[in-house]
Amino acid sequence: MQELPLLPEPVQTAVSQVMQVGSHTQPFSAESIMKAPRIRGAKLAHSVCPYCAVGCGLNVYVKDGKVIDIEGNPDSPINHGKLCPKGAATFQYTVNSSRLTQVLYRAPYSDHWEVKSLDWAMEQIAQRIKQARDETFVERLPDGREVNHTLGIASLGGATLDVEENYLMKKLFSGGLGIVSIENQARI
Repeated sequence: MQELPLLPEPVQTAVSQVMQVGSHTQPFSAESIMKAPRIRGAKLAHSVCPYCAVGCGLNVYVKDGKVIDIEGNPDSPINHGKLCPKGAATFQYTVNSSRLTQVLYRAPYSDHWEVKSLDWAMEQIAQRIKQARDETFVERLPDGREVNHTLGIASLGGATLDVEENYLMKKLFSGGLGIVSIENQARI
């Protein structure tokens, strides 16, 4: 095998200098070195999209006790990280300055809302459900068939309730209270 002749020293030096151009400079600007993704340092919690009950996986990023980002979970066998428009807007649903964080009550014929405690609201709901059930409960039909139901109360759930919440509502309202009209609103 024949050896190739070496380049003359001045040419070798020039080629070496040309090859080193850019190798000693920083490829990133000072601004890009200081930048970091907003999820850096956040804790990852896996969750499920609350909308249609398909069960799409979510990655919820929490930093300093606050949700800072929600995205589709690429490891989910259901959605592989992809989300529908409602699921993609879950962060805005969760972290929203317009979201109510206190109980507001407007008395009958009133023209304004009052701030009430959650305990007060839960007690009012319980009393009113009990009263309506007691007033409208039917144990038997006129022909003697046992029905144990009330037609005086109905339930319309929210589109953001998950499958487990809808299951518990159905058990409580139907089996526990005898409510017939129950809709979880997922189809609306």
